Amino acid sequence: MSGFNALLDGYRRFRSQGWGAQRQRWAELAEGQSPKAMVIACSDSRVDPSLIFDARPGEIFVVRNVANLVPPFEPDNHYHGVSAALEFAVTQLEIEELVVMGHGFCGGCAAALTGQFENAEHGEGHFIAHWIDMLSDARGPIVARHPELGREAFFEMELEGVRISLRNLRSFPWVREREEAGRLKLRGAWFAVAEGVLHVYDEAKGTFAPV
Repeated sequence: MSGFNALLDGYRRFRSQGWGAQRQRWAELAEGQSPKAMVIACSDSRVDPSLIFDARPGEIFVVRNVANLVPPFEPDNHYHGVSAALEFAVTQLEIEELVVMGHGFCGGCAAALTGQFENAEHGEGHFIAHWIDMLSDARGPIVARHPELGREAFFEMELEGVRISLRNLRSFPWVREREEAGRLKLRGAWFAVAEGVLHVYDEAKGTFAPV
């Protein structure tokens, strides 16, 4: 069974097991949320932050998009879904930890590295191409180091995507101010899908290491 019927089966399991076992927790959440952490992750179906961090309902505020990217601060009248969610989490929920989590075999990072959608104009791939253009500056140096575009090249792009998003986060004044005041911590991570291992970014060293 697949599709919507499979989702409904999952909902029934949730009602009988997940929700039923945590009725008090859900009753508390009905009054409001107060997560301490926000996770910006990829939309990829393999990397659900709630599963990876074994989080309880209401424990983490999650935003997912293609290649777990954070755009730079752009105070214009366009629609900015990631920026709006970020602003809500930081200024309204007053989260204390902000995690950007990349992952292995990321399709968005792969497309940025190979230029898969670079000729898309207003047809299929247009929105993807514009979004992953945030990774374009990283492409040249990585291709120069790995012209054969082996697995190491894609791995480097996935890690660089996390670094770029962390830099972009600091372009938001209310993120930067809270970090400088010690009220908010920014963190980077990368999840190895095949091994199920989380790697955490050490900004001082510029390296990722397994937990």
